[in-house]
Amino acid sequence: MESETGIVTIRNVTKSYRRGSQVVPVLEDISFGIRSGEFLALMGPSGSGKSTLLNLIAGIDKVDSGSISIGGCEITTLSDSELAGWRAVNVGFVFQFYNLIPVLTAYENVELPLLLTRLTRRERREHVEAALDIVSLSDRMDHRPSQLSGGQQQRVAIARAVVTDPAILVADEPTGDLDRVSAGEILSLMDHLVRDFQKTIIMVTHDPRAAEKAHVIRHLEKGLLTDG
Repeated sequence: MESETGIVTIRNVTKSYRRGSQVVPVLEDISFGIRSGEFLALMGPSGSGKSTLLNLIAGIDKVDSGSISIGGCEITTLSDSELAGWRAVNVGFVFQFYNLIPVLTAYENVELPLLLTRLTRRERREHVEAALDIVSLSDRMDHRPSQLSGGQQQRVAIARAVVTDPAILVADEPTGDLDRVSAGEILSLMDHLVRDFQKTIIMVTHDPRAAEKAHVIRHLEKGLLTDG
């Protein structure tokens, strides 16, 4: 059951890292919620903590204190193995540099997350073809990354992110390596996922044009939330 604030609830989250004997604070007492079907942009200068916050929400990193609940699951209480299992089902990842495997086709790259499930080969094919259709790349499923443009590679990455029908999509600078036209196409696709498929997207970006596509923009400054 989701909380009143929505699918993601972040309460009093604090995070720091150690550099030798020095403790470097990264996030300080962060609290806010994200509603289901919301497109949220996290903005802030380098070192503000936005990528760290994204990694905490995605279950890649762990908080020092505070809590993060996603879809009613308190992920800050999970063990490493439980967190890995939760992440595989509930989080879709979109990276700045696509992170596609060069020797695999678009189809095989999108299928990868499904190999961890109990789906049959036929069911996996149905899921992959549906995901590639959403990103308008059905005609490129047999192409390897080197045969695709940057924008097409990012669309394959988005298909891979949605193929398991995760609770949330996390995107770290998804347009950072693209030209303006390709970036616009990727942002339109993400808007399509939110509008027509009710996906919840949390995006880190430096680009005000990218942030304009979001429903909500939150700013971090030196580990502090400056709005909301």
